[in-house]
Amino acid sequence: MKALLNPEFSFSSISQFHTNKLRNSTHSPNQTSLRFPSKYRIGRGACLVVKAALDSAIMDQLGLSESDIRNPSVSTSYRSSKLPKPNQTLLDAQARVCTGPTQTRPLSEEQAFKVFDTILRSAKGELKDEYKISRAQLGAFFAAMTIRANAFPEATQWSEGEKLAINTFWPLLVRVLPPDIIFIADPEGSIMGLGNSIGPQYVGNCATEMRLVGALREVLAGGHLGYEEVQGILRDVLPLKVDDKESSDVSESLLSAFLIGQRMNRETDRELKAYCLAFDDELGPPPVADVRSLTHYGEPYDGNTRYFRSTLFVAAVRSCYGESCLLHGVEWMPPKEGITEEQMLKFMGANTSLSPLHAKDLLEDEEVGFAYVSQREACTSLYSLIGVREHIKKRPPVATAEKVQRFVKARGKEAMVAGFYHEGYEEPLLMLMKRRGVHSGLVVKGEEGALSMTTRLRSASISKGFPVNYCSGFRSLSMASAFEVDGVSRQNFNLEVNAMDYGFEPTNTPRTDRSVSKNIELGLAALRGEKGPAYDRIILNAGIVDHLLGCDGAEDISAALDRAREAIDSGKALKRLLNYIKISHKLS
Repeated sequence: MKALLNPEFSFSSISQFHTNKLRNSTHSPNQTSLRFPSKYRIGRGACLVVKAALDSAIMDQLGLSESDIRNPSVSTSYRSSKLPKPNQTLLDAQARVCTGPTQTRPLSEEQAFKVFDTILRSAKGELKDEYKISRAQLGAFFAAMTIRANAFPEATQWSEGEKLAINTFWPLLVRVLPPDIIFIADPEGSIMGLGNSIGPQYVGNCATEMRLVGALREVLAGGHLGYEEVQGILRDVLPLKVDDKESSDVSESLLSAFLIGQRMNRETDRELKAYCLAFDDELGPPPVADVRSLTHYGEPYDGNTRYFRSTLFVAAVRSCYGESCLLHGVEWMPPKEGITEEQMLKFMGANTSLSPLHAKDLLEDEEVGFAYVSQREACTSLYSLIGVREHIKKRPPVATAEKVQRFVKARGKEAMVAGFYHEGYEEPLLMLMKRRGVHSGLVVKGEEGALSMTTRLRSASISKGFPVNYCSGFRSLSMASAFEVDGVSRQNFNLEVNAMDYGFEPTNTPRTDRSVSKNIELGLAALRGEKGPAYDRIILNAGIVDHLLGCDGAEDISAALDRAREAIDSGKALKRLLNYIKISHKLS
């Protein structure tokens, strides 16, 4: 007997949503809902009961395991049960080797022998269910090994332990692995030392695979592809047939090798541009909202695992003074499996299955002024990659490109904001924003690589790369879009935001630790005017973004911060969030 227990968190309950009710809820794996005292009524009048938590005794009586219970207050619980799980042994190895030329950590002899023994046993059919290694995992792992051998510096090429494991296991593996995996592992028949002819002669099983195999030969050698070639491959293979892998037009091993290979080779601007623009016309031309200003928010789709995620609440604040905001993302995404805007909206009872056309209506609604669009509704081709992305382990190029989407356009000025973590991706993101033709663009190294700037003191032990609160961007000095203007008409900037310079007291960032309910608790308390770290972060992120993007009325930072405070203290921002939850159900 299986059970999927979700609380129905109603619209009318949020206005009575006291912080202590959330604090009294526990976040154990067995907890399936928050405890509320009574029934509540949602927008269209359906009477909903918040379901009680199951304790371990009841679970035993019903014959349920923890894996059968979905805890909607924890971000990892939003993973679809339909997705096959990856093999953890190989996934741990992929975390070490499926990355860049300086970040890769070669496997020790013990680790390498364990990994190759697991691959052999899986290929021989000795591992079942979630222990069986998928083709996507094999493709990603062997692509990483091949690229490391062909193109990486000596320090991150194969370790002596890896070489010994390969010499021991490859003569056995070559007898049981399918031809596509052998091709990825040894495309020229020269890496593994046995001189096999399978790799050099492999062409794929259909026209689509033939094109992908040809591109992979270049990628596995450490090379790069042109814009049209990458875009053509993506359009050929996507969307994946998620429910029927056997009838898919391309092997997931080849696709995963292609995706992780391009990331390991560090994508060129033209390759990233292909990922960004490949499916712009999937739903036809984007709708145009009749608003004077629109900001597109590109948060990392895989969410936050540690710290308060503020963007949803910042959007409610900025909408109060005419700065419309469009958020986009997914409910759940690997590798972090963190808290997302879609999880929070769904937990609070909003409709999260809105189309870009619905989002246009919400942006134009004078009682709302912001909207959220799920990749599931706006770009099914990229959304179909979620399962493969989990088995790749590391982020593919699309993880960067998906942050710079333009699912709705505006009649007035447009801006884009995106988060980043690794140094070197700030300029490619800004390049993609300029290609999108928006008037202003901003990249932020917030906490966890997300958009939330912090008020905490800068750590004495500075992490590699740019510090947290580093910002870089551009703004056009006229109504002409960035695609139309030249460098003289565009103002470029980069800076580190120090919250103390604007009157904020240093505070540690609130921890959420994957708790969706905790993140909501912090955000709603702040929108009710409760002063503290979450309140300060929402004010800081609204006002600074307004100023850096060159928004009307934000020329002076103090004035920009003051109007953000007024939006909260007056109750307007909370009301707009409540309006969003209510009105979103009228658009389905």
